[in-house]
Amino acid sequence: MLRFFSALVLLLLPTCVSAEVRGAVRVIDADTIDVGDIRVRLHAIDAPETNQSCETEHGIVFACGEWATGQVKDRFEGRIAQCVGRDADQYGRLVATCSVEGADMGQTLVRAGLAFAYRRYGMEYDLDERAAFVAGQGLHGVRVQSPSDFRKTRTKGRIPLEPACRIKGNISDDGRIFHVPGQGFYDETGINAARGERWFCSEAEAVQAGWRRAQR
Repeated sequence: MLRFFSALVLLLLPTCVSAEVRGAVRVIDADTIDVGDIRVRLHAIDAPETNQSCETEHGIVFACGEWATGQVKDRFEGRIAQCVGRDADQYGRLVATCSVEGADMGQTLVRAGLAFAYRRYGMEYDLDERAAFVAGQGLHGVRVQSPSDFRKTRTKGRIPLEPACRIKGNISDDGRIFHVPGQGFYDETGINAARGERWFCSEAEAVQAGWRRAQR
């Protein structure tokens, strides 16, 4: 069934997957871009999902998915990319290797620690990731779950990251509300550190900081 679907996607793509695509970059997330009107998934790299969180060595949880996306935007948004198609994925995106001014985007992102080598689909960036790891570049300097594992845990409704402090302090129209594991909206509640949201180690800590417990 999946092979049939993939074949159908190839037929529906506005260009042959082996052809070149050229256009201005619009960043969707750290490994997915629009090149002109074509949605492109960069080949052989995997980056944190937009709603993924990481933890610093000091135990501070932050929105590393949003951070990585912002870093990619700073580097490539609006620039002209040249992409060579390789395949189509199950979501109808063109899987391609892209370059900007001769620099391989995937290699640039892996070297900067903004994405990981996705060895399941190619070994092109294996050495680049190893070098980034040794240098502690970007995401290699924090505690981060692999994006593929994050997607699996989200699908199964489990916590994507297991920090020591697991109470989620969320800010909404209803004010500052904290959610504890097991409550109805715990799994779907994200933490955006840039907005002042945070993790707590205990309910007492959350209350003292001015948050109130979610009703359900």
